[in-house]
Amino acid sequence: MGSKLKIASWISIGALAGALVTTQFQAIARGSLAPLPLDELQQLAAVFGMIKSDYVEPTDEKKLITDAINGMVSSLDPHSQYFDKKALKEFTEGTSGKFVGVGIEISQEEGYVKVVSPIEGSPAFKAGIKANDLITKVDDWNTKGNSVSDAVKRIKGEPNTRVVLTILRREENKTFTLTIKRDEIKTQSVKAKMIEPGYAWIRVSQFQEETVDDFAKRLGELYKQDPHLKGLVLDLRNDPGGLLDAAVAISAAFLPKNVSVVSTKGQLKDSQFVYKASPDFYRSSTGGDPLRNLPAAVKKLPLIVLVNEGSASASEIVAGALQDYKRATIMGSQTFGKGSVQNIRQLGENAALKLTIARYYTPNGRSIQAKGIVPDVLVDDTEGGSPFAVLRSHEADYDKHIKNPQGEESAEARAAKTKALEAAKEEARKRLEEEAKKPPNERLIPEFGSERDFQLRQALNQLQGKPTLTSKVQTERKEEKTEK
Repeated sequence: MGSKLKIASWISIGALAGALVTTQFQAIARGSLAPLPLDELQQLAAVFGMIKSDYVEPTDEKKLITDAINGMVSSLDPHSQYFDKKALKEFTEGTSGKFVGVGIEISQEEGYVKVVSPIEGSPAFKAGIKANDLITKVDDWNTKGNSVSDAVKRIKGEPNTRVVLTILRREENKTFTLTIKRDEIKTQSVKAKMIEPGYAWIRVSQFQEETVDDFAKRLGELYKQDPHLKGLVLDLRNDPGGLLDAAVAISAAFLPKNVSVVSTKGQLKDSQFVYKASPDFYRSSTGGDPLRNLPAAVKKLPLIVLVNEGSASASEIVAGALQDYKRATIMGSQTFGKGSVQNIRQLGENAALKLTIARYYTPNGRSIQAKGIVPDVLVDDTEGGSPFAVLRSHEADYDKHIKNPQGEESAEARAAKTKALEAAKEEARKRLEEEAKKPPNERLIPEFGSERDFQLRQALNQLQGKPTLTSKVQTERKEEKTEK
């Protein structure tokens, strides 16, 4: 049981002298899979020593070592990463669903930071910040022309400290400042609502520590509103993934008990594992099986799963499992294609290594690495097509991505598409800029779950047996066998 829980926690973890290196790494090599290249490691130590003693300016030895580690890890694949203290804290916040800040979801508009929505009950919500407010300054720092990620770093901070936000509220034609005390914020990764009598929508935006409990709670609430649900739409669009055991649990909510959900294969013996639709393979933040009180009818409830190019990793596990068992109809666009598993390994108190250690496979043995899940029904973002889909990247677009062992598009084939793709991207960027200037209720692609959500409407039509408007432009991203 210990190894199960260990694996289930994977996500989406002075000067060097030659003699010291030899002694230390020989000890480590005894417990590893293969002997370590000690001559090369001694060269690394020698280079470090030369830089330390001979470089034109004094160097920070800790930074040199950190940069060397970063270089080594970044040469592997896009998802392996070395975390220093700050990066580790940010990563942990992302998977826990908790962070210290003011509690707003933000985007960018007209060069400024725009409030998408305040989190209910948060300091920002209590201070009166509204959706569509523009943040023009964070303390004395101007947001115009700067990135959203830079703004996030400045808005976040330590508990009980204060940040001053300058707000432009255009509909009231006024600018004002708010001083807000930072506090721990708990984000909600699950939303749900009835969309028509008998039909419900439940969205998972990321697989976090609280996701399974929140999902079970929201699904239970939907059944309380209508004990005779006729159909459900599970929305995984733009869900980047997260905790593997949370994906197993969401799959288990709809699948027969103990069937295989996903398997992993890597070098380590512990990485060759099969996860099943059983509480032994997922966990609740409060203990026990969080799915135990769901109505039995959930197992046979007609189900549509919405996905797109932004659906990755854990969300692809869910879509792949439900597709293989023909438990749900998958609708939308071909998914991102991240079919690898990362393990977080602590390196002392203030550092960690996120290392890709396995590929994962759907119950039928499909690897989605660099390919993705192909929907059963391809549906565009809008009735007129998917004008901005070309701007969305896929796993196969990344340099150094891990290859699909079952074959994928060749480098030559991808290169041939580059010129035409860049032209299409430039056209889409211009159109997106024009769309951003429109009021939210007039934009081409509305908020997920809204009345104007075209893909959600097609999912509902599918559940109700009505005609569905399938894609006019999408085709499957075909895999091509690479030469060996």
